[in-house]
Amino acid sequence: MDPIRVLVVDDSVVVRKIVTDVLSSDPSIEVVGSAVNGKLALGKVDALKPDLVTMDIEMPEMNGIEAVRAIRARRNRVPIVMFSTLTERGASSTLDALSAGANDYVTKPANVGSVAQSMESVREQLIPKIKALTGRPATALAGLGAARPAAPVAVRPPAPRSAPHKAPAVLVIGSSTGGPEALAKVIPALPASLPVPVLLVQHMPPVFTRQFAQRLDRLSALRVVEAVDGSPLLPGTVHLAPGDHHLTVRGTGRGAVTMLSQGPPENFCRPAVDPLFRSAVAAYDGAVLSVVLTGMGSDGRSGASVIRDAGGTVVVQDQATSVVWGMPGAVAQAGLADEVLPLDRVAEAITRHLARALPPHPAPLTLATGAPR
Repeated sequence: MDPIRVLVVDDSVVVRKIVTDVLSSDPSIEVVGSAVNGKLALGKVDALKPDLVTMDIEMPEMNGIEAVRAIRARRNRVPIVMFSTLTERGASSTLDALSAGANDYVTKPANVGSVAQSMESVREQLIPKIKALTGRPATALAGLGAARPAAPVAVRPPAPRSAPHKAPAVLVIGSSTGGPEALAKVIPALPASLPVPVLLVQHMPPVFTRQFAQRLDRLSALRVVEAVDGSPLLPGTVHLAPGDHHLTVRGTGRGAVTMLSQGPPENFCRPAVDPLFRSAVAAYDGAVLSVVLTGMGSDGRSGASVIRDAGGTVVVQDQATSVVWGMPGAVAQAGLADEVLPLDRVAEAITRHLARALPPHPAPLTLATGAPR
């Protein structure tokens, strides 16, 4: 298999060297060139035809967002990974870049004590994304599962249910790579009259989740908030898991509420989808509608299994419209998906399933101790 050909775009000599050295250390990746701004990058994209571009945001002459727009305006679909700072401004600019057509992002090393630590941070974040976005196997990277294959994968028919099918009382959604733009299409397409609460896990760091919740809120008829601990779950509100915190559901005498924790990562992620899915089953007695959108890895697969076993419903995004068909593919290939749909049909499916939604639980949902069942 030919190496993955990468173009590195950054105005910092230090960052270009770190990224180039890290990528060159992997035998399956070849750095074919570099550029110090977006304008030069456009010429090198045309000349070198890389398999993937890493793109800084703040650069002279033409910044990264402008470069992404220019590349996409030429109908070039080369995968682009943005390099961002973990700040309010960096988060906002990164979301702008994703809206312009970038595929994913990594955060620049911050507060690290050495070049070696910076290189390790870049290696851990960037190489798995490069392999996933270019459809290469990621088996050498523990826990990330297979990347999106080049050829379509047959979907396994859903297994028979072990419990009666239940009308949903809550909607839970999980996504990762490509998720911000997928969610920006799905959530705004849902009506303000949605009869159930919504809980959402998008793999994102702190600061980014707050910015992303605000953006979704501006785009949507639904109210979208970054989740806080102990909020009551009411119809029409979307609770987005904050970066570095698991979001789960806890029953109380007054109904279900959000719960945040910094428990161990699951599937190498925090927030992770599986804890949310499991807790929703416990709090709502299996009356759960779950959606798994584009993302690398397999987070959500075991939770989807729990949901189906309890009588809930599982909908996943199809391979053709996913940036990376890792998470939804893992669910579909395990025979756990009731429906496998293109992105533009997901909101309609959610509305259709919720047309028979259960009313909010008026009674306590937990044991007297307050622990989830």
